[in-house]
Amino acid sequence: MTAPGLAKVIDRARVILLDFDGPVCSIFAQHSASTVAHELRRLLVNQAVTLPPEILAERDPLAVLRFTATLGRPAVVRLVDEAMTREEVTAARTAEPTPYGREVIVAAHQTGRRIAVVSNNSAASVHAYLSARRLTSYVHPVIGRPEAAPERMKPDPFPVLAAVRELGAQPAECVLVGDSVSDIEAAHAAGVAAIGYANKPGKRERFSAADVVIDSMAELVTAFAVDEL
Repeated sequence: MTAPGLAKVIDRARVILLDFDGPVCSIFAQHSASTVAHELRRLLVNQAVTLPPEILAERDPLAVLRFTATLGRPAVVRLVDEAMTREEVTAARTAEPTPYGREVIVAAHQTGRRIAVVSNNSAASVHAYLSARRLTSYVHPVIGRPEAAPERMKPDPFPVLAAVRELGAQPAECVLVGDSVSDIEAAHAAGVAAIGYANKPGKRERFSAADVVIDSMAELVTAFAVDEL
């Protein structure tokens, strides 16, 4: 079933901004995110960083990286960020494509829209995945997390604004598709419409602020097709 209001959002969108991990692929499908988080913690301990209980239990490596922004130690932030990038590039080799993720990219391109990726993952890992899947020519720009500046990851609007600026677009003609509340917050803070991709149980309820919520990327493919009629 197509989400109510999706056609209206797609009709005015000339630029499609896609989050990477979720709408495009599952980057840690085979390369465990919790293992990466453990490796980042090991690096922090080796740098004599005391880890709070919530970080000791954290399974999301991006959350561990975000924690480094609170340390006031730029060299440590860079060390962890670089380690995270290496792990992400490795993970991209075995990332699991999201059903209809490729089709969304191709369909958007065929309708004359521009497609960009705006991700909290590293640009290097996104490029690695797109190259392996022969999608590079469809997607520009790729805006990964700001280098060694995890505090500027989404929900900060910085990456979204960077994509809009590089495309020479207006926020009102863009829409961001993301699978987290931080995506929706970043999009709206940048003046961009947001489509929440509820790819797991319980997410739909958390996306009340989204302009539209979809359960499958196939809904976007259909919306692009209808828009062409």
